[in-house]
Amino acid sequence: MGEYGFNSRYLTRDGKPWFPVMGEIHYSRVKSEDWKSELYKMKAGNVSVVSTYVIWIHHEEIEKEYDFSGNRNLHEFVKAIKETGLKMILRIGPWSHAEVRNGGFPDWLLKKEYEPRTNDYRYFEEVRRFYNKIFEQVDGFLHKDGGPIIGVQIENEYGHCGGLTGEAGEEHMRTLTKFAKEAGFDVPLYTATGWGGAMTGGLIPVMGGYCEAPWDQRITKIEPSGNYIFTHERNDHNIGSDFGFAEGITFDIDKFPFLTAELGGGLQVTHHRRPVATASDIGAMTMVKLGCGVNLLGYYMYHGGTNPMGRLSILEESRATGSWNDLPIYSYDFRAPIREFGQISDTFKEIKLFTYFAREFEDEFCDMQVHLPAENPLKQDDLEDYRISVRDNGESGYVFINNYQRSYEMAEHNGISLEVSIGNENITFPAIDIKDRDYYYFPVNMKIGDSAIIKKSLLSPLLKLNNDKITYIFYDNGKGDYTEITGELSNCEIIKISRADALNAYKIVRDREYLFISESPVIDCETTIQVIDSTIKKLKVYPKPDFKIDNYEYSHNEDEFAVYRFTGEDKSAMEQPNISFELTAKEAEYEEYTFHIKDYSKCEDALVELTYYGDKAELYIDDEFVGDNYYLGDKYDISMKYYGFPEEFKVRIYPLKKDQKIFLEKWPEIKGESICEIADVKIKNEYRVNIISFDTSSL
Repeated sequence: MGEYGFNSRYLTRDGKPWFPVMGEIHYSRVKSEDWKSELYKMKAGNVSVVSTYVIWIHHEEIEKEYDFSGNRNLHEFVKAIKETGLKMILRIGPWSHAEVRNGGFPDWLLKKEYEPRTNDYRYFEEVRRFYNKIFEQVDGFLHKDGGPIIGVQIENEYGHCGGLTGEAGEEHMRTLTKFAKEAGFDVPLYTATGWGGAMTGGLIPVMGGYCEAPWDQRITKIEPSGNYIFTHERNDHNIGSDFGFAEGITFDIDKFPFLTAELGGGLQVTHHRRPVATASDIGAMTMVKLGCGVNLLGYYMYHGGTNPMGRLSILEESRATGSWNDLPIYSYDFRAPIREFGQISDTFKEIKLFTYFAREFEDEFCDMQVHLPAENPLKQDDLEDYRISVRDNGESGYVFINNYQRSYEMAEHNGISLEVSIGNENITFPAIDIKDRDYYYFPVNMKIGDSAIIKKSLLSPLLKLNNDKITYIFYDNGKGDYTEITGELSNCEIIKISRADALNAYKIVRDREYLFISESPVIDCETTIQVIDSTIKKLKVYPKPDFKIDNYEYSHNEDEFAVYRFTGEDKSAMEQPNISFELTAKEAEYEEYTFHIKDYSKCEDALVELTYYGDKAELYIDDEFVGDNYYLGDKYDISMKYYGFPEEFKVRIYPLKKDQKIFLEKWPEIKGESICEIADVKIKNEYRVNIISFDTSSL
């Protein structure tokens, strides 16, 4: 079952260093029938721990009328987590934020004669009742009972984004923790968000970091983010800056490991500010956090979703309910690694480079300390000097180099010979060119196998396959493949792959440990292995399996990899749905287009890719408003599966004005006073049938 704990440097499992990857998904924003398939996708992205908010207003919108049905069924969601083999941190609030109406508080609570988030006993009694209801849903699923819940987060951003500060705030957090335990939450780990001067009540503090700040009230380009600088500073001062900038943190960093729970897997845009988070934005930030000493990568969000509609009101964060920000009524896409309707994004692949590395080498990596060379710049507005960090244990380690700053151009440095000091040893790397937007890490004195050491390499370690012979997979960063090895590779081997192949790499464990390389995600669903899109013809596997891979046949070897060609039904040859549209209403406030789809083929989903120009789009099916999108400069994806494969739907486009007071990274050309039009529409089928499965009967 495993025993979980922590020390001042890292989390532990059975007393050993443990580096988990945590991904946030909100069950009440995802269809319940899709929970297991989406959790398996998260697992394929190397997530080992699922985190989720229990959003109060989603469950008790009307006082004492509880709704844990359908997509709100917490019990069934936790059951799905257990069945997929994942662990869980349950974020029980009571205040969540989460870009939800009132931060998750029901309207009725705000109408009471006392103030929420204070130490008023009447508020505490309501929280106690809510905690008890949550526990009823998860009873039997705690770690001590063999369930997946290993931890509980109390409150969120308390003392920073509302709430009390000082001793009164700490007492508030201690009281909530006591209520949680009295309700039955007996778990190994209790956490609290620690950024922005938040109160933690002695709980394990978890930190955050976002590549931009869509909650910032400015509509101009903002200053460089501090999340691209190597530093001993754990705090991101810009989180929750709409509530105010806070100084410092309230806990002793020498007593707790550096863990993140809200490393932005993307950004949820607001109406006034719409930055677009890219895969490189998130990848560079992830690598920098590793170089800063992080020993838990926790992404918020890892999976986007769709807001439910309330019985009494809409449920998104809005200025009408006292927030600083207006958000889409429905879409909580977040540009997350897995998008609103389950689309796998480039970010999903990018961050796997770093999550595989941290998890695969956790035994040594967790205990490595951060040393910042004297030449490392400590200010993010220094765009001239590349950033460098060394994380080591006095004998071996890794050097991290970052020359990436979101939205800003960094100076380039040619012919740089990195000099790294570990213990009493100085190590000089071959000269490389450090270009703008570069970010990578290299090993130093890395022990492999029983007797070999990689003194230095310009390749990056990705993962290892623990078979009779240990196979170390390294990938090329475009800086050459120089590798200096001492000792004998007696019981191990090194395989070099390209960075492109590393992005498409998936470790699969069956009778042996395998590396699958596919342009489409490889999803391990325990009894089957699936590839999401069967139009991908090529699959590479190492080592070559003895068992049959359905719908694929062995073709040839490509270096160490066995190459398989697809032999199943060619879905790409099947007729695509026919989609057409026409302008059916032109009002002063919007233009409305009616879409028609014919001849749906047998597919998992059909994704409409709509390119439009305007302020926002709204989706209507049977004249009911069911979805929306803020214009960002790219396409609006609409899942036909999510909406029941309609043969007709309508989209309203609202005009984007030339002088509109919003921040857009890419404005369209507006010839008149405004623009409101559809430029293009495509439809793309996604298949998850007849893809890949293993015949395990012979294993």
